[in-house]
Amino acid sequence: MTRVGIVAKANAPAAVVAGLLKWLGARGVAVVVEKETGTLVPSATVPVATKAELPGIVDLIVVLGGDGTLLSMAREVGDLGVPLLGINVGGLGFLTATTLEEMFPAVEGALAGRMAVDDRMMLRAHVVRNGAAFGDYIALNDAVITKSAMSRIINLSVSVESQFATAYRADGLIISTPTGSTAYCLSAGGPIVSPGMDALVLIPIASHTLTNRPIVLPGTHRIEVTLDTDQEVMLTLDGQVGVPLREKDVVAVQKAAPRIRLLRFPQKDFFNVLRTKLKWGER
Repeated sequence: MTRVGIVAKANAPAAVVAGLLKWLGARGVAVVVEKETGTLVPSATVPVATKAELPGIVDLIVVLGGDGTLLSMAREVGDLGVPLLGINVGGLGFLTATTLEEMFPAVEGALAGRMAVDDRMMLRAHVVRNGAAFGDYIALNDAVITKSAMSRIINLSVSVESQFATAYRADGLIISTPTGSTAYCLSAGGPIVSPGMDALVLIPIASHTLTNRPIVLPGTHRIEVTLDTDQEVMLTLDGQVGVPLREKDVVAVQKAAPRIRLLRFPQKDFFNVLRTKLKWGER
């Protein structure tokens, strides 16, 4: 790795960004800073690039923020395969599990090829309106169809591999990757799924039918959700990109071709993160 990109959340400590720039510069590593991140360190004399441009010109991206910052960067990376190293300067931090105290050893390990690489599947969601493609999106965590704050329960019809599966009367529906199983999926009562699995999880939100339960499907399956309600409904990707839906719109969701590479310390495996972040298994 010869060139490192740095992207930080808007309110990340400027001293942290400046310290990383100084550390990399002292080791002769070329650095490109994301344009908005550059405003945190206006005195820095390094190249800048937009978030969309950054993955195409670096070999590694260090993300200083929380999971939201990493999710937004993952969608920009797409199929370019640039690894992401998340440093947690946010909240819970499932994807950005490396702490600030571990930042320099982690970056050093990444440059030396000593970090473990988690290969994560992504979702592709596209909207079909009146039989024509309306929008195409990717997500690392989830695609969520949900009613607005003032809307009533919505009706959704779900087909799997072109076969009718079920209908939901609920506040919405989450279609999650294994990575997203510890995000909105978990808070809605879904299962924790090992992130290396090739699977999709469907979780109704506040279902009006007691027999509707989360279901785990093969990652190779294509899911089509038809909106059977004429009211305000949104499709959201990773909780960050919103698309208003109309009655009879079809949201088709399947595994995306791109995969995301997340770097971590070898000792910080999935179960370690569950125990640390969720206090999993504690009495």
